[in-house]
Parts: sequence; structure tokens; C-alpha cells
Amino acid sequence: MNEPIRPYPADDHDHHDDLNNLGLQADANMLSRSVLDRRHVLGLGLLGIGLLAGNRVQAATSAGAACTPIPSETAGPYPADGSVASGQSLNVLTRSGVVRRDLRRSLGTGNVAPGVPLTLTLKLVNVSGSCAPLRGYAAYAWHCTADGNYSMYSAPVVGEDYLRGVQVSDAGGNVTFQSIVPGCYPGRWPHIHFEVYPTLASATNARSKIQTSQLALPQAMCQQVYTQAAYGSSARFLAQTSLSRDNIFSDGYAAQLPTVTGNATKGYSATLTVGLAR
Repeated sequence: MNEPIRPYPADDHDHHDDLNNLGLQADANMLSRSVLDRRHVLGLGLLGIGLLAGNRVQAATSAGAACTPIPSETAGPYPADGSVASGQSLNVLTRSGVVRRDLRRSLGTGNVAPGVPLTLTLKLVNVSGSCAPLRGYAAYAWHCTADGNYSMYSAPVVGEDYLRGVQVSDAGGNVTFQSIVPGCYPGRWPHIHFEVYPTLASATNARSKIQTSQLALPQAMCQQVYTQAAYGSSARFLAQTSLSRDNIFSDGYAAQLPTVTGNATKGYSATLTVGLAR
């Protein structure tokens, strides 16, 4: 196996012109019948929304609520979506159990990622069709740990696959994930990656995705969360950057800021409207 990848290399961690070499030498056998059938059953049982109760924090209301197209962004160096990134072709999307609401437990080891709970809801809507909800689409979400590492790539967690998972949109266009608030590392504003696929069956390789983007976390929430020991140096790294200086969000982030409620004791709920032209 290649030498483990550090979570924040000396060059840009994510960059607009990082194309991640998506020319795949894909094997059609990866789309095996048994995997798709198993995932279809799992997906049907994992729909729904579960928002955490808590006090409202100061946060920008998502411009996505106005049904604007979500900007396209790089998947970054650690997508684990079958594309060639960081010198590897890792793919969590074909693993049994990846269709799940709760992303905190590693499928392989059973270990749980520590951190402040976060319930993330992405509402998929059609900007070309009167903002109608998009039902039956699949969303793959992933993000770093509380201390800034990416499962499957970063040396401390290379054997884990938590904080990655797929959900299918319900009649309201919603996909919901139970996770943790990600940490902050040098060079990037705290964020969550996601890809959208037209169907669950197609969500097994990056070549089938119809959109890739990133969600920016509100500053007030991060400042509250990063006082906790699990988040290491996140508070210091957050103070060294801003949304206007971030190499992804500096060109505009209004449609990528979710509406957030909650607190660092009970956890948070974040909701973002994701506009897609269908």
C-alpha cells in the first residue's frame, strides 16, 4: 500500500483546479448485482429526518433556500469515490453498509469518531423545475475528523472508513446524515464535501455523479465547538483563516452556508438547500 497521506499537505489541501484525475479505469464488475440489491434494501430503511433539539446559534440562512444552483467545487484529495486522488483509487462507495444515516462508526473496525453531534440535512431541489424536490437521488457526504484527519487516507485513521456515507432522497428531496462537527486544519475553512448521483444504483463510482460541492460551516458554531478537547488545534487554525480567504469559498459562499440550530452540549442540526439543474 502507498505511504499514508497526510491530512494537510504543504500545498493546497483543496483547490479549484485540482481535477483529481477522474479518468477512471473502471471495472464494470464492481457494479455487482449483490451489492446493488443489498444497498437498495438498506437505502429504503434509512430515509427520514431526525433533527436535534437545542438553542439557536448565530448563523447565516442558506441562500439555497431561494433555490439557487449549488456551486461546483473540487472533491479534494480524499474523496474515496473511485476516482484517482492522492495517488490512490480508494472507493468506499462499493462497501457493504455505506448506505447509512449514521456516519460516526467505521464499517470495518466498529470504532466511533469522537466529536460534537451534527445532524446534516441536504434538501435536493430542481432549479429548472420550479424548485420541486428531487426524489430518489443519492448523496454521498464525507468530511474530516475532529482533529482534521480523513479516514482511509490520513495516517492516524487510514484503517477507518467513518465520516463517509450515502443516503437516498425522500419525497421532500431530503437526505439526512448523523455525524459530528468536523475540525479545522491549516489552509481550509471548516467544510463538508458532498456528491450527488441520479440514483442509488449509480452511486458506486465518481464517473456517475452529477454534482460535486462543499458546505461551509458557520463561524459561530465552530467557535463554540472548538473549545472542546477532541478538536485539538482547530480553534487556532480557525483564527488563522476566513471564508473570504479560503481557496474554495473566497469566490462566494452564500449558497453553501447552511441554516444551523443547536449548541455544543446537545449537538447541532444543519440544513442546506442544494439546487440542481435537472
